[in-house]
Amino acid sequence: MSGEIREYSMYIDGAFVEAVSGERAKSIGPADQETLATFPRGGKEDVDLAVAAARKAFEDSDWGHVRNSVERGRLLREIGKRLRDDLDRLAEIEALDTGKTITETSLIDVHQAADTFEYFADLATQLNGEVLAVPADALDLALREPLGVCGAIAAWNFPLMFASWKIAPALAAGNTTVFKPAELTSMSALELAKICDAVGLPAGVVNVVTGPGSAVGQALAEHPDVAKLSFTGSTEVGRRILQAAGGNLKKTTLELGGKSPNIVFPDADLSRAVSGALTAIFFNAGECCIAGSRLLLHADIYGAFVEQLVERARKIKVGHPLDWDSRMGPLVTPAHREQVLSYVRWAKENGLKLLCGGEAPKDPALARGNYLEPTIFAADSNAVKLAQEEIFGPVLTVLKFTEEEEAVRLANDTIYGLAGAVWTQDIKRAFRVAKRIKAGQVWINQYMLVSPFAPHGGFKQSGYGKDLSKYSLEEYTQVKNVYVDLSGDEFLSLYE
Repeated sequence: MSGEIREYSMYIDGAFVEAVSGERAKSIGPADQETLATFPRGGKEDVDLAVAAARKAFEDSDWGHVRNSVERGRLLREIGKRLRDDLDRLAEIEALDTGKTITETSLIDVHQAADTFEYFADLATQLNGEVLAVPADALDLALREPLGVCGAIAAWNFPLMFASWKIAPALAAGNTTVFKPAELTSMSALELAKICDAVGLPAGVVNVVTGPGSAVGQALAEHPDVAKLSFTGSTEVGRRILQAAGGNLKKTTLELGGKSPNIVFPDADLSRAVSGALTAIFFNAGECCIAGSRLLLHADIYGAFVEQLVERARKIKVGHPLDWDSRMGPLVTPAHREQVLSYVRWAKENGLKLLCGGEAPKDPALARGNYLEPTIFAADSNAVKLAQEEIFGPVLTVLKFTEEEEAVRLANDTIYGLAGAVWTQDIKRAFRVAKRIKAGQVWINQYMLVSPFAPHGGFKQSGYGKDLSKYSLEEYTQVKNVYVDLSGDEFLSLYE
């Protein structure tokens, strides 16, 4: 990006505009605290304009009509293509804005955003209803229809991916959208808005409003003309979003926090499981809702596994996001790094055994960034704070178990239920344990694999509803029953 400071505008009703207030905010790079860009600091007035534009686009056009489904699919596919065509630039923007490594953004984030638009492009014409078998001379139809204006609020850790997860299914189903990116990482969503404009989406179909959650997010959640709200973020904020959305009983889906268990049995492929454990917690510097932040190891392999795990964790290169050799970048803000470090200090003060990390890297080249070493603690109890609270950083808690029943109990001993994994060569045990883990997504001999083809979402206080896959289209549609009498019989009335 050559050190230039980019100037972005919001996208409302097919135009790039400033906030009504005229205020602007900055995007600060986690790697060096330099200003990367500025963008409008929107508020309630901007949300009102965006929702009005989205409602008009839905009600005054054929956008959501079934006969327009082929065109919707074509436009979604073109968005996916343009994301791929601009891969290198978008990957660099995403890396600088979030602190993710360029390897992650180039190989995963931009491609998955494109995959998501292309996947839902194929589903745009597949919103099938159903003919119901009723015991009468009649035709009874269950029709699936779009909801109208769909609001979306995304977290800061996967900004481009989350934008695609929420915008693509909403459009495929025939809705219009108002999207609020995280204030900390708004750049890629505004780049996506440029692509939506360039491919020729009708004005008002996609709107992007930037600004703080307390203003923009709250207004979007409360707005009476928003028929559905999708939120990705912390459980604490999710509770507030749900309360605000209750004003007009809008349909709501929440993808919230996690404290996911990663269970390794003694017959597992040790090297592969160690790789999985490292990926589970240190991918994206642990700033990941599905992070495998609790590693549950069988006593028979505990020592050997921990030895390999620590040895390989110490070799992870923490470095600048644009360095292709970096495997872990900085945390998103200085305040967030301090919050993560507060957990590290608590663990040290309360007798947990520090196996590696726990400090900022010594490299002076990284001194201005929000870096933290890969950190691993051993704990004797799942009840400790480090094993119960979502840290959202590169901090792993290792626990020991001896029996399968104990592993399941430990796995489920949390308020969260987003994800989990089981490592074993025993397929019966794998399925048995996977079925008993109370989480929305469970991998067997794998971790962190998420794709548009499979549903993503949690149980318990990790939220409800699904992103991705055909199941997410249920969140963006409503079912209408149409009954057609075919008998020709005289209408039977009790009032004649």
